[in-house]
Amino acid sequence: MSRKSCRREGKMDLGLEGKVVLVTGGSRGIGWECARVFGLEGARVALASRGEEGLREARRQLAELGVDATAIPVDFRDGEKVRKAVDAVETALGPIDVLVNSAGSAKHYPPEHDDHGRWRTGMEDKYLSSVHALDAVVPRMGHRGGGVVVNIAGAGGKVSNPMHMPGGAANAAIILVASAMAKAWGPRGVRVNTINPGAIETERLAAALRVKAETSGKTMEQVRSQALSAIPLGRYGRGEEIAWLCAFLASDRAGYISGATIAIDGGATCLA
Repeated sequence: MSRKSCRREGKMDLGLEGKVVLVTGGSRGIGWECARVFGLEGARVALASRGEEGLREARRQLAELGVDATAIPVDFRDGEKVRKAVDAVETALGPIDVLVNSAGSAKHYPPEHDDHGRWRTGMEDKYLSSVHALDAVVPRMGHRGGGVVVNIAGAGGKVSNPMHMPGGAANAAIILVASAMAKAWGPRGVRVNTINPGAIETERLAAALRVKAETSGKTMEQVRSQALSAIPLGRYGRGEEIAWLCAFLASDRAGYISGATIAIDGGATCLA
């Protein structure tokens, strides 16, 4: 759902009213949709992302929909800055009940790309951005006796993609850490789950298709059609479809779900 066409859906009444929700990577894409949905459910939302301008615009657009969000600029690649940002959120809104871990993304590269730094960059931009948020938030939840984390990883963490090797490795690492944290902190009342989005209509998808088109010599239309043919439902996903599952997983209605990795990809990896 584009922001321009965004309509105000009815609430699911998930019991999230008043919950403090930190959405990392909340200035655009899936993160922004998650912030919007939690706001519609009555949660107190904080957005955190690198760019101040993007945060201001995201906050303005949420306000137009009746969602009042707090915005915190932070580079999630820096663990100490992340801890300070979490302190700022809890000072402004109170203890964090829900962490939606959507910060960072790794670029797509052709297999023969000669930039050896892409491996480090992929881990820094996606994996470290995610684990720094986990390190800063999860122990606090555990010491308080409860909380929920929903990580937004990616299908490349379970299904190999030659165009997304650095990013796939980062997503696989996130999935592994998330499952271990679910075991480690479950006894303290913390639930940790991961959503693996497939092809979702975002700027990231467009960038990935451009790389594939340039590498294969095909047009964008041909690449897009080929990608759609591999999805049983025959369409790309929408950001709000990820966000509504995220809200459900954060609610007490999903109280016995922890350590799970859930694909939302139109059936593309149903046997993976």
